[in-house]
Amino acid sequence: MTEPTVTNETSPARALFHTAPRCVEIREVPAPRPAAGEVLVRTLCSGISGGTERLVYRGEVPADLALDDTIDALGGTFAYPFAYGYACVGQVAESDRAVFAFHPHQDVFAARADDLIPLPAIDPASATLFPLVETALQVTLDAGVGYRDRVIVLGAGVLGLLTSLLLERSGWRPLVAEPQAWRRALAGSLGATAAAPEELAEENVPLVIDASGNPDAPAMALNMLAHEGTLLIASWFGTKPVVLPLGGAFHRRRLIIRSTQVSTVPARLSGTWTPLRRRQETAELLAELPLAQLCTHVFAFGEAAAAFRAVDEEVPGLMHAVLDYDRSTAGDM
Repeated sequence: MTEPTVTNETSPARALFHTAPRCVEIREVPAPRPAAGEVLVRTLCSGISGGTERLVYRGEVPADLALDDTIDALGGTFAYPFAYGYACVGQVAESDRAVFAFHPHQDVFAARADDLIPLPAIDPASATLFPLVETALQVTLDAGVGYRDRVIVLGAGVLGLLTSLLLERSGWRPLVAEPQAWRRALAGSLGATAAAPEELAEENVPLVIDASGNPDAPAMALNMLAHEGTLLIASWFGTKPVVLPLGGAFHRRRLIIRSTQVSTVPARLSGTWTPLRRRQETAELLAELPLAQLCTHVFAFGEAAAAFRAVDEEVPGLMHAVLDYDRSTAGDM
């Protein structure tokens, strides 16, 4: 990948805005002027989340919901128009230092130096998966100890596959339930064991993790659980309703339903884990996981609308879409 085009400090920046359901556009915003303690970052790549950002693109999140209370760059709500995104990889201006920033899609921006995460020697496109690796790590921590225990992960999207790989590292024996054959094949190529959901219907496991984004999946997951088993929900369904069968079988088997989310570290882990430690561990994992195989499609930043359409339409073969800020024409890999 070539170096980003140098931008004059007085030139406007370009940022991506959501203006209506399934409508995005690139707008000029005032040139960022770093305050005390801030640096200028020139973006190389940014990633589009196939889960949260697809919901946002479709308009399937409440308009009055805060963008993210834990990220300074994401102030405001989901009321149109708004800038959103949280996976920018760039270089600190006048430096070759590669960093990750939780920032909306924008070609140049100012950020507090201590909010930037130093990156190992890794392709910038792969590094845009930082948030999903961190989420997969948190899901694995929330799963707890499971030495040689079987766990089913629903969904062979990026989060499901990364979670499966990390669960195996921590001692679990994961099975990935995925309806699409091409995703099952990809899972197998990465060392994960995948099967069609109907093939796992008779399983009785202590833990099922839903990373599918499918509102029908949690109901199916309850039937896969053993007595006193736990359903851990990593999916965010936005405004989609989820119907669960909470009748006699649910109560008599003492099943547990819990959420897992990356914005905070749960209290039970706070003695050993902090957000800083989790991010440091995530940065190390970037060079150890097969991220390049998951970055399947790269688009020029100027073709962001086409990129979001591809994510929305779930184009076959697309796992993770990346916006390249120095690419002159759109294209996919």
